[in-house]
Amino acid sequence: MADHRTGRSSRSRALRIAACGLVALVVLGAGAAGYAYWKFNGNLKSVDIDASLGTARPPAATDGSFNLLVLGSDSRAGGNGALAGGDTTDTARSDTAMVVHVNQAHTGAQVVSIPRDTLVARPACTDAAGRTVPAVQRAMFNSAYETGGAACAVKTAEQLTGLRMNHYVEIDFSGFAHVVDSIGGVTVTTTVAIHDKDSGLDLAAGTHHLDGAAALAFVRTRHGIGNGSDLGRIELQKQMLKSVLQQVGSIGLLSNPVKLWSVGDTLTSSITTDSDLASVNSLVGLAQSLKDIGPEELSMVTLPVATAPSDPNRVVSQQPQAGQLWTALRGDQAIPQAVLAVQPGNPATSPSGAATPPSGASAASSPAAAVRH
Repeated sequence: MADHRTGRSSRSRALRIAACGLVALVVLGAGAAGYAYWKFNGNLKSVDIDASLGTARPPAATDGSFNLLVLGSDSRAGGNGALAGGDTTDTARSDTAMVVHVNQAHTGAQVVSIPRDTLVARPACTDAAGRTVPAVQRAMFNSAYETGGAACAVKTAEQLTGLRMNHYVEIDFSGFAHVVDSIGGVTVTTTVAIHDKDSGLDLAAGTHHLDGAAALAFVRTRHGIGNGSDLGRIELQKQMLKSVLQQVGSIGLLSNPVKLWSVGDTLTSSITTDSDLASVNSLVGLAQSLKDIGPEELSMVTLPVATAPSDPNRVVSQQPQAGQLWTALRGDQAIPQAVLAVQPGNPATSPSGAATPPSGASAASSPAAAVRH
């Protein structure tokens, strides 16, 4: 009888210990999650685009589709100077600009890259000192960010496209490199050797797994491949975006809490968003709405451009294709065949090794056109 009671007591004590251990794990997990939530929220930087632009904007879509303006800043401030080299002044421009249109069903997205030297009508904007900078009829697209920051870049993009930019995301050189490192690097394949002394990229033809610094050099490379145009660099950036998405999909973030923490901490420390996105809850909600969109569900094009009549080192929107592109996105329609027919090739993978400009276009943003690499 005593032995029976002893056995029952031992089992009860073991169950109590197991229960206490489970409770401790739950509490610790909740505490870690709470700390992560607090930490990641604190990392985020934001800009109140809505307050800056008011109501004089294109109407937001009501069918469930939405648009994001994604900018890559060429700021040399902080850790960017060591990575990027070149001019280390406080100014920054949006040397990478992508309009991302997510369709009504959230099952696909169209990404339109805007060449940085595209001449556009830049609206009146407010600069960092609060002064109004008058509108101009011809300015490079990337000058909008330098003139009036994120709000001016969004305003210029909306005027160019007729699309409401529901959200804004910005990342700089250092942030991009750190994000790539946090996901374990990315894999790219080239069919030609790439040697660019300006970006520092030195790759033989073949498949390569790149760390953050090399990935940054890859998306900045222009002179070391093809005809040295910005159109070629944009094609490399598209290739890199798909490589990043493939890598994110392969590392099993949700099943690896340590990796999830590392990526979450790095990502939230590396981006600036509009104020509506500047919380963990909002970013998770955005990620949930994009969960069905992988590399194969992305349609990626460059805004059709032609040589600017006023300057052979600048480009302008090529008509009627550019107008057809923005009309299609406003109607949540597929990218028109007329736009696809004038796309440049990727100089890293095309047989000729060159990004052939569309008919009527120069080597868009030729080497002489850019002050900074």
